[in-house]
Amino acid sequence: MKASDLLIQCLKNEGVEYIFGVPGEETLDLMESLRTSGIRFIITRHEQAAAFMADAYGRLTGKTGVCLATLGPGATNLLTGVADAFLDGSPLLALTGQADLKRIHKESHQYIDIVEVFKSVTKWNGRIESPEIIPEMVRKAFKVAESEKPGAVQLELPENVASTEVDDKYAAMIGPIRPRRSSPDRQSLRKAADLIEQAKFPVILAGHGVVRKSANLRLQKFAELFSIPVVTTFMGKGGLTAESPCSIGTLGLNRDRLIADVFSKADLIISLGYGLVEYAPKNWNPGLDKKIIHIDFTTSEVDLHYVPEVEIISDIRETLELLEGMLSTNKKSDYAIGLRTEFTEAFEREGRAPSLRPRPQHIIYGIRKVLAGDDILATDVGTCKLWAAKFYPVYQNNTFMISNGFASMGCALPFAVVAKLLFPGRNVVALAGDGGFMMNLQDLETACRLKLNIVVVLFNDCGYNLIKWKAEKKFGTSFGVNFSNPDFVGLAESFGAIGVRLGPTDEFQSVLRGALTQTVPVIIDVQIDYSDNDMIYRLL
Repeated sequence: MKASDLLIQCLKNEGVEYIFGVPGEETLDLMESLRTSGIRFIITRHEQAAAFMADAYGRLTGKTGVCLATLGPGATNLLTGVADAFLDGSPLLALTGQADLKRIHKESHQYIDIVEVFKSVTKWNGRIESPEIIPEMVRKAFKVAESEKPGAVQLELPENVASTEVDDKYAAMIGPIRPRRSSPDRQSLRKAADLIEQAKFPVILAGHGVVRKSANLRLQKFAELFSIPVVTTFMGKGGLTAESPCSIGTLGLNRDRLIADVFSKADLIISLGYGLVEYAPKNWNPGLDKKIIHIDFTTSEVDLHYVPEVEIISDIRETLELLEGMLSTNKKSDYAIGLRTEFTEAFEREGRAPSLRPRPQHIIYGIRKVLAGDDILATDVGTCKLWAAKFYPVYQNNTFMISNGFASMGCALPFAVVAKLLFPGRNVVALAGDGGFMMNLQDLETACRLKLNIVVVLFNDCGYNLIKWKAEKKFGTSFGVNFSNPDFVGLAESFGAIGVRLGPTDEFQSVLRGALTQTVPVIIDVQIDYSDNDMIYRLL
């Protein structure tokens, strides 16, 4: 067998179902090996979209998503999506081609040191220089990618190595091993229990680790049993259902009202699966006066504003289960729980308020009312992200997709493609601004080719609104943020999709319900009114 055959066999051993990517001359052997492998290759129209799709696969399944590109520009086009997976904790493997090893020591066509380029956005990466080490490198790549905290890895396969013959015996050399995490130590559990018992106003801060490891139901039971209010990060939305009486909002903006109303009064923060990249602790612990319990799969990052009294490094679900048996005090706070009622009332009031033009809260309210609890919303980066992260209630785990650590525009459409590919029976909506949507618009063709009925709700204001809004708040004016847009209805139709422009008399929920019954992708062009942006800070 060839080395490329061995590599594909190793991917099959790891359970790989899909590879997203763009082929190239230096990956021809790999593509030929892939052709008869049974692994489904999803060709994309840009490598960045392929990386976002692999990122989404990792988020939604917990297994490593795989993307593929050739050398040089193909590989560098992957970087943004790979970096997104790296900072947001999604297991991802980037496979890249490379020139013949005989010419990489000198100036050569399309050659740059891709392994060096990818080092800063991967947990581990390397070049396959000998076919015999392929099983070891593939196994290590998957092990590193999926170990807490998960992230991106990269393997480079030079074209002359790919075509080298290798003994068949290596094909079954190493299989996947799933190690079991250790239980929490009892001394740390006892100290954490004592801190919770002594606290007058404890607050749970639930981060992405709760969502990633499906600890949502255990968290719900724990929080409701002891009546402890729960605030999630943007990435932690869904870690506790918004229907729980303990769910009091989402943290993630400077000047956030939750900081004044909840965190300023809290004397203990129970941090569950929270990473500093999600929202800097200096924003919610500026006075360095909060006692912190750190519960996660990995130790805490060193930060002046995040110094835990105790760290419990173990499975979040098991930790909460064991803590339950050690606590007796009901920590109910009518003040904090009352904030949930205030948010619920604001959600209904703002979502239903009449206006001449559609506002973000009106559209997000409509999306929530139309989608079922297990349907999926993927949001792009920009003002639409902030509105969705603060205003959209999430009812089930891993049904809200967002780019937060790297905060990269252009992610919503590729995210939605993979969500629908994996869950064809669920409704999938992508919420995007016109700026973000145009950055990966070409992969609307991928969605059409795959006959995926995703719906893109497009906030159209002919500008980079988030930057415009912040510039005007800082300087009283803005510069370099406005542009013109194509006819999105005609654009959708040119791809074989359906385009709908929301008219002044159209009822959004009816339009969205109709779009979700189609058999092809649908773009709903919404001429959005962003004049209420400052309201984000006043809402939970």
